[in-house]
Amino acid sequence: MNGLSIIIPTYNEKKNLKILIPKIYSKIKIKKFEILIVDDDSKDGTKQLLNKMLLLFKNLKYLSRKTKPRDLSKSCVLGFNKSKYNNILVMDGDLQHKPKEINHLYSIFSKKHCDVVVGSRNLFKKRQKGLSFYRLIVSILLVIIVNILLGFKTADPMSGFFIFKKKIYLKNKKFLFNRGYKILLDLIYPSRKKLKILDINIDFRSRGSGSSKINYKIIYFLVLIIIKKFFLRVSNIFN
Repeated sequence: MNGLSIIIPTYNEKKNLKILIPKIYSKIKIKKFEILIVDDDSKDGTKQLLNKMLLLFKNLKYLSRKTKPRDLSKSCVLGFNKSKYNNILVMDGDLQHKPKEINHLYSIFSKKHCDVVVGSRNLFKKRQKGLSFYRLIVSILLVIIVNILLGFKTADPMSGFFIFKKKIYLKNKKFLFNRGYKILLDLIYPSRKKLKILDINIDFRSRGSGSSKINYKIIYFLVLIIIKKFFLRVSNIFN
């Protein structure tokens, strides 16, 4: 079906969702859309909040993922499988992505007939308020590693704000690692078909309440995924 499924993976983002969801509904200009909140078994009252919001907002859906370990990619994939539209947008639930930019990404995506449009943080040119110096350096280093080992496809393969055709997931889901906190990287690099990917610079804001989920373990696992994808890419070349 033509339209847009907005997937928002969350964990303990109750205070942010209370602001984010009404803001999306007040800013969105897309006629056919749905919002799927995929929660990783939060303990902060997120479930109670969303059950109330389901009565107030049309086309809002709540999915709870109770299987351990907690994992953003697995939450996104659950949302992909449950989505009803053929275009999917992923965004964070921590208020770092502006709801009004959903319209801009979707407009470019539709007019340019793209496979993927990435909300790029423009890491190499602009210091974003939402990134600490440590996260900025780590993000830049990871982007450089991805570009060297896997080839350049987007200026920000670590972005958590992007829109893509659902068929990309359906065609490549058997190749996904389906783990980690950077689902965009996992989605676009298994594809054997050349994808039309366009970067749109966004204003990456500071998160609302709570703290970032990024830690050394997540970074280590992300590097491991990149290395595995590199060896998979090399094996595909010679097979």
